Amino acid sequence: MKVIHVPANGKEQFKKNWKFCVGTGRLGLALQKEYLDHLKLVQEKIGFQYIRGHGLLSDDVGIYREVEIDGEMRPFYNFTYIDRIFDSYLALNIRPFVELGFMPYALASGDQTVFYWKGNVTPPKDYDKWRDLIVAVVSHFVERYGIEEVRTWPFEVWNEPNLVNFWKDADKEEYFKLYEITARAVKSVDPHLQVGGPAICGGSDEWITDFLCFCAERKVPVDFVSRHAYTSKAPHKKTFEYYYQELEPPEDMLEQFKAVRQLIRQSPFPHLPLHITEYNTSYSPINPIHDTALNAAYIARILSEGGDYVDSFSYWTFSDVFEEMDVPKALFHGGFGLVALHSIPKPTFHAFTFFQALGEELLYRDSKMIVTKRKDGSIAAVLWNLVMEKGEEWVEEMQLVIPVPFSVAFVKKQTVNEQYGNPWRVWKQMGRPRFPNRQAVETLRQVARPHVSTEQRKATDGMIHLSIALSKNEVTLIEIEQVRDETSTYVGLDDSEMTAYSSE
Repeated sequence: MKVIHVPANGKEQFKKNWKFCVGTGRLGLALQKEYLDHLKLVQEKIGFQYIRGHGLLSDDVGIYREVEIDGEMRPFYNFTYIDRIFDSYLALNIRPFVELGFMPYALASGDQTVFYWKGNVTPPKDYDKWRDLIVAVVSHFVERYGIEEVRTWPFEVWNEPNLVNFWKDADKEEYFKLYEITARAVKSVDPHLQVGGPAICGGSDEWITDFLCFCAERKVPVDFVSRHAYTSKAPHKKTFEYYYQELEPPEDMLEQFKAVRQLIRQSPFPHLPLHITEYNTSYSPINPIHDTALNAAYIARILSEGGDYVDSFSYWTFSDVFEEMDVPKALFHGGFGLVALHSIPKPTFHAFTFFQALGEELLYRDSKMIVTKRKDGSIAAVLWNLVMEKGEEWVEEMQLVIPVPFSVAFVKKQTVNEQYGNPWRVWKQMGRPRFPNRQAVETLRQVARPHVSTEQRKATDGMIHLSIALSKNEVTLIEIEQVRDETSTYVGLDDSEMTAYSSE
């Protein structure tokens, strides 16, 4: 059995850059009650700082319209819905990471769209009207929320323009034109506002270099670089309802983070922040892997190490209230979300809550665990056992030797794995009901909780010794706190007087 001796003190801080941002389906979904219910749950248990999603300028949010006045088509800006959406975000203590897209129908140069909800992905037919739209939108945000607040919001130009699905012909030069006009429009409202891009997905990192060289040559404002990261291979099987894909190991995503950081260092802007504005295992919202314990164990290492290489990385997404591939066709349908429909947390949700419980001081870390110390001296550790091979049931065994500055400890362990905190497993046992009744929903909420175990342990020579056995795709949070025993303050307390109990 592997024995790990954890140092008493750390030499560095644990970077919780994973908390900076989380993804969402299109912004118009924020008008739904269940969406806001999920976001409230996520904010209460995890507490992200920013939220990013598509569709700010798409027609369902309704910002841009054109009306005929004196025989001329003129823009009309309507902020009714976006005010409601952003007010809801701020009320839940989360700020918008503003993605500027997609193209309003009245301003679009073509009919190409993406997704069930038909986000238009063509350039504007009139760049002057586009510039005026950006100025109007950003100015409205400043007027409503104040300049000091809006200066904290990053503005990202478009989404994945390196893909023909998201930008007509994946035209790099046309995107650079869009970026320049948009960035200058944002800065015209206030020079201290943050703007960046190019928001590409993996596989086209030459865009990063070309984009930063373009900005340098043209003196175009750029305050951060954004990129997306997924690790799924091409689908080996597709059906009407599901994509099936193999995954590269978690190291692949961390290498993506490192590679883009290195490109920035070699660019004319070597110190720009790097925001991964989307990441997950699969890029498909109908891949069942997202619903599983494997997904949680996979993501754990990314949460542990990703902040060493990037300034933020935004999990895609917080909720299964999401409609890129049409309205979800079943409770568990492979959606990106941390929270399934009916407010049922998935295993990956709990992986995030476990990392939220970690302390600031990094004591020990390897590819399967992270151990931290909190400000009050208590210890918090997350351990995981990712098993990607089919049919394998590998158990990871180890012993932790942890120094503590107290003689008696309260040890709490929370676990999700293939058996515990895994509502997808129970849903299968139920026969995979597409639209479960209320009783079934309540059962799934009950089993979605982590397994909790507790004990009191005495330190030996200032050390707590813990033997750990991690099952397949397990993620476990261990918290070790000082016991402040108040038993002696109870007058006449004697457990031995209770039937079947002793005084021990």
